[in-house]
Amino acid sequence: MKTSIRRTLKTLTAATATAGMIALGATAASAHITVNPDDTGANGYTHLTFNVPNESPTAKTSKLEVKLPTDTPFTSVSVKPVEGWSAQVITSDLPKPVTVSGTTVTKAPSSVVWNADATHQIGQNEYQAFSLSVGKLPAAGTTVTLKAAQTYTDGSVVNWDEQSAEGQPEPKHPAPSFTTTAEDGTAPTASPAAASPAAATHTSETSSDAAAVWGIVLGAAGLILGAAALGLVLASRRTRTAAK
Repeated sequence: MKTSIRRTLKTLTAATATAGMIALGATAASAHITVNPDDTGANGYTHLTFNVPNESPTAKTSKLEVKLPTDTPFTSVSVKPVEGWSAQVITSDLPKPVTVSGTTVTKAPSSVVWNADATHQIGQNEYQAFSLSVGKLPAAGTTVTLKAAQTYTDGSVVNWDEQSAEGQPEPKHPAPSFTTTAEDGTAPTASPAAASPAAATHTSETSSDAAAVWGIVLGAAGLILGAAALGLVLASRRTRTAAK
């Protein structure tokens, strides 16, 4: 029991620390340009939402360009209108022909450019969302990288084009990206039969601990009921003796 309690306390401590790290990470990444797909299923269509914050203390964001992949090109791209912003989908020749759904493609949308009028530029402590409808998505497990360039009214440009490397700190200007999943939009899951012996042992220990707790509780309840019954018997005997 003591081992189980200690294990539980350690688990709670670890969970609290992990939650704190996640919260800090979310805060640190909140100033980045990010992309949120509403569906990541391969061979399908999706809506991509780019959240663009203004990071300059003195200038406003007046232009955004998102570069689309050319190795796994989208054959369909449409833009959701944003008030005060004009949008242009640019089509270019691909570096090499690509087969998409059985068709050889030599040209495809290569970028989308948004420009703001003076009234709707993104100011300090503001952000704007830009949405695209794109398809078809490439095979499951493909990382779709969407490099972006953010232009400010003072002429400066921030390129969000750095690649994140596994095991390394996040770069200062990471490129927005997401990874495609199976066609039904779900990631592969492990079979229950593939559970490790360690996991089975842990489950067994947990069940044993729970059984031990209930055994103690039921045992204590039995003692209380037994004592009550004995009290009733003795009281009954005293009543008969007094009556004689």
